[in-house]
Amino acid sequence: MVKITLDLNKNLEGNAEVYYNKAKKIKKKLQGAKEALDRSLKEYKKLKLRKAKEEGVSEAKEKIKERKKEWYEKFRWFISSEGFLVIGGRDSTSNEIVIKKHTDKNDLVLHTDMAGSPFFVIKSENKKITEKTIKEAADATCSFSKAWRLGLITTSVFYVEPEQVSKKAQSGEYLTKGAFMIYGKTNYAENKINLAIGMKEEKIMSGPIEAVKKNCEKFVEVKQGRKKTSDIAKKIQKKIGGDLDEIIRALPAGGCEINK
Repeated sequence: MVKITLDLNKNLEGNAEVYYNKAKKIKKKLQGAKEALDRSLKEYKKLKLRKAKEEGVSEAKEKIKERKKEWYEKFRWFISSEGFLVIGGRDSTSNEIVIKKHTDKNDLVLHTDMAGSPFFVIKSENKKITEKTIKEAADATCSFSKAWRLGLITTSVFYVEPEQVSKKAQSGEYLTKGAFMIYGKTNYAENKINLAIGMKEEKIMSGPIEAVKKNCEKFVEVKQGRKKTSDIAKKIQKKIGGDLDEIIRALPAGGCEINK
């Protein structure tokens, strides 16, 4: 039962007005409280979503950090569309390592006629290396050579047997780190600038479009350009995921763009 207190000094209308004003004040306070509650709920939802995203990013980074990397991830690498592992040097030091430590008898070694270009090696694993894989490896050798930043669409790429590659210089010559002498017949391969970046089993793979498309569910085609590598890497990360530093390392030097 609700008790109502009346002021005997006021008439009925005066008492009614007092309770009407009280009701208005209570209604206004209730409205204010409701609005404050709504704002608090919205802010809570935003904070919860932000926390979930941060935890998700943190978990993804931790997952990448914890993942055991394969030995070939120190180099440029891709799996050809026919299943062959192809590795390449990133600089003079890794060129030395690729040739001296990771080239076996039945492999093939690729290089360009331009100084300063990377050496690429097709790992045979005792299988016959196909013409298609040689073409893809030649495209990779071209794409990561100086041809990329010079704006060329092709360059001279040759392949030889491992025993034709030597650190022994001709009389009067000196070989710098990452440089080798090629002896005997060289076989030139048709090639072109041809590159894509994709994600394969949590690993960032960069190589010819055909190979990346065959091995990666998510991938982005890349072309020559003048945009900063770091900016393009961020766009690629949004499309395929992965570690930003690994994507940057997978791109060629000299600027690039996404091929839309």
